[in-house]
Amino acid sequence: MGKTAVIIIDMINTYDHPDVDCLLPSVAKVIPALSCLLERARTAEASVIYVNDNFGQWRSHHGELLDKALAGPHADLVEPLRPDDASLFVVKARHSIFYETPLTYLLAQQDIDHVVLCGQVTEQCVLYSALDAHIRHLQVTVPQDAVAHIHADLADAALRMMRRNMKANICAAADVTF
Repeated sequence: MGKTAVIIIDMINTYDHPDVDCLLPSVAKVIPALSCLLERARTAEASVIYVNDNFGQWRSHHGELLDKALAGPHADLVEPLRPDDASLFVVKARHSIFYETPLTYLLAQQDIDHVVLCGQVTEQCVLYSALDAHIRHLQVTVPQDAVAHIHADLADAALRMMRRNMKANICAAADVTF
C-alpha cells in the first residue's frame, strides 16, 4: 500500500491575472481549512508537494516565486500556506499538475498512490489534475473547502464530475486521512 501526498496547486501567487476579482473572495475563504490541512499533513509526516505555475518566468525557481508573491499586495493569502523545508516543489506551465512535469515520477519514487488536491482553481487546474491523476490510477481526494474557484456554478459541476467520473473522494478538509 502506498502513501498520501497533499498537493497544493497554484497557491504561490501574485494574483495579478484576469478573473482575480472573482477568485480572491474564494481564496480567502479556503485559507483557514487549507492551513489546517497543511498543518495536519506535516504533523503526520505526509508528503506536501507544491505544484505551481511559473507565470512565464522560465528562469525562476520556487524561492523566487515565493518571494515575489510575498512582496505583492496579496501576501496575506500566501503567507499561511508558505512551503516549509520539507515541502517539495514542482513548476508547471499548463493547467494539469502532470502535464510535462516530473510529478508522476516523483510520486512513484515516494510510493504515493493517493493525492489530496487543494488550491486553485477548482473548475480548471484542480479538475484537469484530478482527471490526470485518475488516469494514472491514483486515488484522488478533493477537500471542497480547500479549493478556490472563479465561478461557483462551474466549481460545483467540477466537483460533481470528479466524484462521478473520476471516483474522487469529495470531502471536508478536516475529514482527510493520512
